[in-house]
Amino acid sequence: MIFGRSERGKPPVEPVTLKILVAGGFGVGKTTLVGAVSEIRPLRTEELLTEAGRPVDDTSGVASKSTTTVAMDFGRITLREDLVLYLFGTPGQERFWFMWDELSEGALGAVVLADTRRLEDCFAAVDYFERRSIPFLVGVNCFEGAARYPAEDIRRALDLDDDVPLLLCDARDRESVKEILIGVVRHAMDHAAERRQTVTT
Repeated sequence: MIFGRSERGKPPVEPVTLKILVAGGFGVGKTTLVGAVSEIRPLRTEELLTEAGRPVDDTSGVASKSTTTVAMDFGRITLREDLVLYLFGTPGQERFWFMWDELSEGALGAVVLADTRRLEDCFAAVDYFERRSIPFLVGVNCFEGAARYPAEDIRRALDLDDDVPLLLCDARDRESVKEILIGVVRHAMDHAAERRQTVTT
């Protein structure tokens, strides 16, 4: 079914729109993830890495990367006729983190992408969402050639709370990314239900 239309004789359905952030370190696959699942051509704000940025851009582990997101990536996916997700990929480099406050406004939840070769790069995103009580899920992007570790070992290394979901994924694969997004929505709904229950008791 085409977005915004309904069956003949029925009024168009006004969809519920949900905002999901995709965060993590530089070169972890945020732009790739948004592009893999978006039903529209993603809006990207990538610029070439330059010599001027070399002192502040840590490219260790991603030496072949030639561009960086300087504002955001934006994509959209319709889960069903009445439910649409808007995806906002955050910039990964520290000098662009000031954008995060603006992008996180009104977000239902977030995906923190992690790379086991540079796990420390996602600490800032984990801390950010924990401090602001924004529900998040950790998606471990399984790069080719990277060592594989049990999920519980990664959870301990990140010092995650027990209720934070952690899933392995391939940011290039549409079906894998859809599972991550479904996981975030479910986790955010559970989080909201727990908060309502706390308020009423």
